[in-house]
Amino acid sequence: LYTFADRDRTGDARVQISISYLGLTREEQAERSPTHGWRGWYEYFPWEDHRVGAPPILADILMPRLLAWADVAEDLGVRRDRRQRVAYAFGLDDRGWNEELALQRYELLYEAALVPEATRGRDNGIPPAIPGRPMTADHRRILATGIARLRTKIKYRPVVFELMPPAFTLLQLQRTVEALAGRLVHKQNFRRLIEQQDLVEETGETMSDTGGRPAKRFRFRQTVLAERTVAGTKLPLSRA
Repeated sequence: LYTFADRDRTGDARVQISISYLGLTREEQAERSPTHGWRGWYEYFPWEDHRVGAPPILADILMPRLLAWADVAEDLGVRRDRRQRVAYAFGLDDRGWNEELALQRYELLYEAALVPEATRGRDNGIPPAIPGRPMTADHRRILATGIARLRTKIKYRPVVFELMPPAFTLLQLQRTVEALAGRLVHKQNFRRLIEQQDLVEETGETMSDTGGRPAKRFRFRQTVLAERTVAGTKLPLSRA
């Protein structure tokens, strides 16, 4: 994924190096233990989940604090630069929300000292009242890097199928893509693109516990990797 070697990244003066990897696995394949378990990444980044619209935390907490941080700068150029970065990262001024900017958003919150990781060991008089589970050292930055990378990659490589069971419905596939992107996709366009790219094939089975008529089950066409060097979902993300 990335090699992290920034000075003071762990809170002391030493330069420590972390080589991070991003792996995909299904939950039922993971080994369970009393001290470790699965966590949803939106526990750490609640502002990134837009599947039911913009989360209230953006308008109620993040934007007022970030804009106040931008305006407190004495230099006019610094104030303008900060405001532009906030607008770009958080989709202000008709820019629209870009799900791929997860890392830029976290780094802005860190720079503005609005997350606990930025104020450990020092008191700046500003309580970091930003919801979201903190992590040790710069591990939340590493996680944000992984989220951004995966959200970008699912658009041009069929990596989402690594998270699917051997057989699945198209709705299950769509919900998985939406969970990764933090955005809704257009159902009809999504299914049309999946079919046009020949990413899946029918198994001949159906699933009856869908609340409606039985849904067809599909599987990923493994041969697509050999047929094309680039294949992805080309997400038809909802901009509503």
